[in-house]
Amino acid sequence: MKAKVKLTKKQIVAAGTMAFHFEKPPGFTYRPGQFADFELYNPPETDLEGNVRGFSLASAPSDNDIFIVTRLRDTAFKRVLANAPLGTEVELDGPYGDFTLHKTQSTPAVFLTGGIGMTPVHSIVAQGTRDHLPQHITMLYSNRTPAGAACLGKFENLSRTNKYFAFVPVMTKASAGWMGERGYIDAEMLKRHIENLAKPIYYLSGPAAMVAAMRHMLVEAGVGEDNIRTEEFTGYSSEVAIQASV
Repeated sequence: MKAKVKLTKKQIVAAGTMAFHFEKPPGFTYRPGQFADFELYNPPETDLEGNVRGFSLASAPSDNDIFIVTRLRDTAFKRVLANAPLGTEVELDGPYGDFTLHKTQSTPAVFLTGGIGMTPVHSIVAQGTRDHLPQHITMLYSNRTPAGAACLGKFENLSRTNKYFAFVPVMTKASAGWMGERGYIDAEMLKRHIENLAKPIYYLSGPAAMVAAMRHMLVEAGVGEDNIRTEEFTGYSSEVAIQASV
C-alpha cells in the first residue's frame, strides 16, 4: 500500500534519537514487527543515499497513528526529517518484512536487541500487551548508557503491565549508579534470565555486527539455528554488543 501521510508529532526519545509520529492511512494494516518505506517529497537537500528509508513500525497495529524511531545520523534524509514542520507529508509504502512473532504461544520468545534495533520489538510487545497474549517474551536490550537507550521508559512500563514480558536492559558503559546488567550480552548472562536456552525462539535485531555476534554466541551455546531469526539495521554503530562473540 502506498499513501501520503502527515507528520503529526516528533520527540527526542534518547540522546541523538528521535521518534516521528504520522497519520495512519485508512485501511492500513500490518503485523507487529513489520517495516515500511518512507519517501520525502521534494526535500530541500539530498545526497547519494537518496530520499527513501525503510523504518520498522514501532507502533502497535492497534494504535491510532504510526510511529518510527531513528538515530539522527548526519545525512540529508535525517536532517530534513528532523527539521520538517508538523503537517509535512511523506509517502509511506508498506508494510514489508517477516520479523514477526511465531504463533506457537507455548514456545517462549527471546529478543536480543541493541540500539535502534528495539523498534520492531516495541511493536510486538505493545500489541501483545494490549491483546493479553499469554506468551512469555524476554528482551535483553543493549546500549552504552541509559541516556542513549531509546524508549527505555516505555519498555519498563510494559514490563510492569505485562506479566509475560521480562525486560532486561544491559549497559556497556553505565555509571556506578546503574543497578541492572552490565557488560556485553553473553551465554552466562542469558542463563541468568532464561531457564532453558534450547527452548525459545530467538530474535536478533540491531547493527549487523551485533546480529552476527549474537548468532555466533547462541550457536556456541547450543541453540539450534532454526530457532534464530534476524533483522539487521544498517548504518549504525555496533559497539553495543560485538564483544559477545569472543
